[in-house]
Amino acid sequence: MNEQGSSNVLNATSKLDRIAGLEQVISQTDIADALKASSKVDSRECLLSYEVMMWVVLAMGLFTDLPIRQVYKACRRIRKGDDLPLRSSLCQARQRLGSQPLIDLHRIVVQPLATQDTPGAFYKGFRKVAIDGSVYDAPDCEAHQHFGRSSGSRGSGPFPQVRKLSLVELGTHVEFAMTFGGWNDSERKLLPQLWDSIPDDALLMLDAGFYSFGIWKALNPRCKILARVQKSMVFKPIQFFADGSFTAKVYRSGWYRENDKGGVLVRVIEYTIDDPQRTGHQEKHVLLTNLLNADLFPAEELICEYHERWEIEMMYDEQKTHQDPVRAEKAANFRSETSDGLRQEIFAFSLAHFVIRALMFEAAKEANLDVDRLSFKGCFQILKTRLPEFHPLDISTSLDSWLENLTWEMGQEIIPVRRNRINPRVIKRKMSRWNKARPEHRALPPLKNEFPDTIRMLH
Repeated sequence: MNEQGSSNVLNATSKLDRIAGLEQVISQTDIADALKASSKVDSRECLLSYEVMMWVVLAMGLFTDLPIRQVYKACRRIRKGDDLPLRSSLCQARQRLGSQPLIDLHRIVVQPLATQDTPGAFYKGFRKVAIDGSVYDAPDCEAHQHFGRSSGSRGSGPFPQVRKLSLVELGTHVEFAMTFGGWNDSERKLLPQLWDSIPDDALLMLDAGFYSFGIWKALNPRCKILARVQKSMVFKPIQFFADGSFTAKVYRSGWYRENDKGGVLVRVIEYTIDDPQRTGHQEKHVLLTNLLNADLFPAEELICEYHERWEIEMMYDEQKTHQDPVRAEKAANFRSETSDGLRQEIFAFSLAHFVIRALMFEAAKEANLDVDRLSFKGCFQILKTRLPEFHPLDISTSLDSWLENLTWEMGQEIIPVRRNRINPRVIKRKMSRWNKARPEHRALPPLKNEFPDTIRMLH
């Protein structure tokens, strides 16, 4: 959390004074460093400078329901006679800024927040992190066709789709690294791009779709791993432990296993679920780990810890359901119709999520709560409501007192302890009575005739 004084806030966001409070998380120095790293330096003073547009683009990640000109108005107290930029000017300024400053800012600012004292964030000294992916709809325009579309029995999907892979701190839901590709880019293909971002103290949790011998061999010396694998995998037990787990080796293929060549030692945990109400009842579940000491890391503990991996799904829910839900006026997840604009938007969206989560982390710490007990939706709405209340020109209020009130109010957004529940993987609406959109329905040419010219009376 940034501790710069209010005088710095005035210098940084005097033009966008309704979002000056954001400097408690993203400082003016951070903005300057990101712009410098990407060689975006203003040669002259102007209304929509690189610095101003950095804040406007960041605000797009918070005010996701507003078009860009209304985002600008939400960031600034409008006075009679003010020179307000047109939508076209803002769009051009976004393009001039580009995506690289947002990528550099994400690298500078976003980082794991948890300490050893943070409830639920560590397991025996290891920081619990996970990698998983989610798919987002991009606007149906020419610039995004290279992403590809989903396909099925009814034809191709309605939108080009972006596959984002995220590295998340499970205890705080902070998405501190990410990469993305298209629909045809598998999660395994994208995974190596995140390897260098995995913390040294990580316990990395992976779902079954990520396992391959090559990935395991590459990650094994980097961090501790707890991964679910396909139940069809074949193991030759080497040593059994009292908790029911055993050591074995994984190999590149069956031939290598039969000849015991190039194997990597792992610990295998096989279990089932004895509850008819739960998904996976009486099915075989298999976990692999390189935590080989069964006395220090009992199998039952690791099984329970692995189920913490679902916190990454909660992070995606926060982003896709609450931070930027799909609305009638915005059918796709993103608004940008250029490749660089989409990249800029993705990183700005993640930065905005980090701002919310960083303030929630402070609120939970002050209230002596597990941050999981705070409502993301409630805290998000509080931030949007209270941001305009801090005025950097008002000497009667200080940034410290505004932040103190903000985090106190967030600390009151306590939700009940999660229920012991299970949700089946089903959807309520599967088909529509309307015809499916086909390629010939996209990018239709403009009409040649006005409506009155098309009318022909039948009698």
